[in-house]
Amino acid sequence: MKINNFKLERYFAEHEFSAKYLLSSSDCDGFEMEYLLQQANSSEKNLWLNLKLGYTESQGHPLLRQSIIQYYQTNNIDNVVVATPGELNFISMNVLLEPTDHVITVAPCYQSLYQVVKSIGSELSYWNPDNENWEFNPNDFEKLIQNNTKLLVINFPHNPTGAYLKREQLDDIVKIARKHNITIFSDEMYHKLNIDSEELPPISDIYEKGISLWGTSKTFGLAGLRTGWLVAQDADFLSKVVSYKDYLSICNSAPSEVLTLIALNHIDQFLQTNIKKIKKNVALFEQFTKNHSIIKSFVAPKAGSTSLVELDIKSTSLDFSNELVKETGIMTVPAEMFEHPGKYMRVGFGRENFSEVLECFDGYLLNKYG
Repeated sequence: MKINNFKLERYFAEHEFSAKYLLSSSDCDGFEMEYLLQQANSSEKNLWLNLKLGYTESQGHPLLRQSIIQYYQTNNIDNVVVATPGELNFISMNVLLEPTDHVITVAPCYQSLYQVVKSIGSELSYWNPDNENWEFNPNDFEKLIQNNTKLLVINFPHNPTGAYLKREQLDDIVKIARKHNITIFSDEMYHKLNIDSEELPPISDIYEKGISLWGTSKTFGLAGLRTGWLVAQDADFLSKVVSYKDYLSICNSAPSEVLTLIALNHIDQFLQTNIKKIKKNVALFEQFTKNHSIIKSFVAPKAGSTSLVELDIKSTSLDFSNELVKETGIMTVPAEMFEHPGKYMRVGFGRENFSEVLECFDGYLLNKYG
């Protein structure tokens, strides 16, 4: 398989570790190892202290999978497969799809959610939101369905717009998918990062052909663990995922498995800190937009940690971002990295130094645009 470059990740590779400030990160600040281990109870500490660095079970440590299913309706750890999030996305698309299939995906979205589909050769349609409010209408999804539609890919809370669904909208989506025998792959990496919205259930809880992807990167502020998991009711699908994984990572990092188990069993020690930070930074940015007409429109995220912000500029958003990082050390992510038309940049609200970044950004905009 040949696959195109991952634009967003290549852009981060160019700037993320050299820029002074990150204004567009989708994750929250990473927690320190010491803090994570402080949350562990005695049995979890013993797991860590007695850890042996050998191979692990392909499907994931049974105790880790037991910790995962506490957040789902299933009571069967065999409904769970653990790997890195990107690997699980890649495997799922290859297990599910043939070149003759048609796929619908929300857009804009993280590139891997559609690029793997393209590389397989499947036909692809994009389910776009209302650009004014970033609202996804289930009726627009149904209009895209063809006779060979095999898969719907959704991502709520949505990266990059911050869009979310009401429960009745999610139920409508499931109803439509069930009617047309369509599998739903749901990227739920921002699950539980709810600002004001009511929390949606995982798709695997409410749909027999639903596949839920979650992990430690966004909700927990533990991206360095590289841990993700799939939960599904379809045992045959999960068996194929494990078999495919034999050609990739084979098994998971033993230290990451134990650390992930600790985080899952003490979620509020990570989640509440991140939600509080996001809420504070959204309020700061709302005030910031009132002082700068260059921000053409800002829709606060309904959930998750990001928003796609429209700019009133003459240049492209890519040129604006490149100049900004060069002049100030502030890295932003332009719309081009999501192949989204118009002049937008993603803003991430999960960093503690957000106010410091805004102060620098404010000085730059006042000096350049008045």
